[in-house]
Amino acid sequence: MEEPGPRPTARADAAATREVVLVVDAANVVGSRPDGWWRDRTGAATRLLGRLGALVDVTTSLPDGTGVRVRQVDVVLEGQARAATDPGVPGLAVHLAPRDGDAEVVVRARAAGARAVVVTADRGLRARLGGAAVVGPGWLLGVLDRHEDAGRPS
Repeated sequence: MEEPGPRPTARADAAATREVVLVVDAANVVGSRPDGWWRDRTGAATRLLGRLGALVDVTTSLPDGTGVRVRQVDVVLEGQARAATDPGVPGLAVHLAPRDGDAEVVVRARAAGARAVVVTADRGLRARLGGAAVVGPGWLLGVLDRHEDAGRPS
């Protein structure tokens, strides 16, 4: 189990953070929680997109403690999930993989260069990414949960 990180905040401390592009393997993230996603892949992807839009410009920490500010979220959808509804949030880019979602994740990570932080648990994909920073779906879902909790009135 991954250790929970600090709560995400809307403020960025420029001296302590670096700007990143999250490249999200949506199929891997959606599939990481057994919540019935397989009955409605399009709906599950639409819900994930809605949540991911809230992370643009959020500051948080990677599992190794590195402070990051999410400047953009690139989400790769494949298969039935390509029919998901894009919420149209600035800073959230939805990429529809023509066939192989992993290949599209690699393309997006290379395009982001050193700023890329890829979200996947796929070992084969991790190997294809070379030295890119990679975090698991548990980290991303934890950040999303904490961000949503921080925005709810107590």
